[in-house]
Amino acid sequence: MKRSLVVVVFVAAALAGTAEAASPVHPFESDADPTPQGKIDELVVGKLRQLGIAPAKVCSDGVFIRRAYLDVTGTLPTADEAQRFLSDSDPNKRRKLIDRLLEREEFVDYWTMKWCDLLRVKSEFPINLWPNAVQAYHRWIRTCVKENMPYDQFVREMLTASGSNFRKPQVNFYRAVQSREPQAIAQAVALSFMGVRPKSWPQERWSVMSAFFSQIAFKPTGEWKEEIVLFDLEKAATKAAAQTLRTAAFPDGTPGRMAPNQDPREAFANWLLAPKNPWFARNAANRVWFWLHGRGIVHPPDDIRPDNPPVNPELLAYLEQELVASRYDLKHLCRLILNSTAYQRSHISPTEDSRGEANFACYGLRRLEAEVLIDA
Repeated sequence: MKRSLVVVVFVAAALAGTAEAASPVHPFESDADPTPQGKIDELVVGKLRQLGIAPAKVCSDGVFIRRAYLDVTGTLPTADEAQRFLSDSDPNKRRKLIDRLLEREEFVDYWTMKWCDLLRVKSEFPINLWPNAVQAYHRWIRTCVKENMPYDQFVREMLTASGSNFRKPQVNFYRAVQSREPQAIAQAVALSFMGVRPKSWPQERWSVMSAFFSQIAFKPTGEWKEEIVLFDLEKAATKAAAQTLRTAAFPDGTPGRMAPNQDPREAFANWLLAPKNPWFARNAANRVWFWLHGRGIVHPPDDIRPDNPPVNPELLAYLEQELVASRYDLKHLCRLILNSTAYQRSHISPTEDSRGEANFACYGLRRLEAEVLIDA
């Protein structure tokens, strides 16, 4: 690991240039204006002032191009790409680079991989989706990323899908849950789309939420490993089902009232994806920040609970508002974060205060992911 770190630092230094002797600026830093460039920076710097912590300088162009390529596309820039960027005198070249990277096929591939990890897209043990279903599910997720499908639509299609797991790939969200018990499904929904861990809530809270997922049926077909996932109308018509649905309640305590014969999953999706929902946009905004910074505003990013508050509540609230206002455009959120001075700061912190990195006074160092490292 030490050898890998040396290689990474050496590459960054090479990209930053070797003119340190001719310039007072550190090769990892630039003399760019560190003044807050937008609301993100105002909120980050405002919190740092409260803590009495000075932020790091803006990173050098060499560090920035390497960082942006790795965080957005999961790949390193080629020598030609790096040289063109470093020799470009356009003051807007960082913004233009960000726009180009977000349109590349490598961005689609890399962020598809991120979603596949989160949604448990795995062919064999312990998920056992099997090859046909994995290929269909992965292809659907990749298409959604490529077309920049609004995040609320992306989630709604998974939560309310019915059909063959080969021909309606979204239903594989339910098949990727190891247990088909309603409570296990409810916990997978909460973890994936609300950032809530199973141990965070008492049993009663899970029980009333799981009622929304109690009418799902899994029916095999004559084709190998194919399965139909659907809202089971026959099961829903029983007295036991009616009794279960009478206990249904959303995580905020609101009773789960449904129309006759309405798929309970649709009712839950309507609640979850409402613009004022206290969990949905917050979790998505926090996760995108985590993917780009290596640390969530709530950290870990899948452990949102009252006793694990965000380090900067105003920052997280702003990102939530931007996500909702943009109609759940995740690329819009990425652009905001990537263009901020907070993202473009050097990793060299001017303080030894441990609160500095936790409050984004500098860009946090982290290991390359295995897939990224093998490509590099």
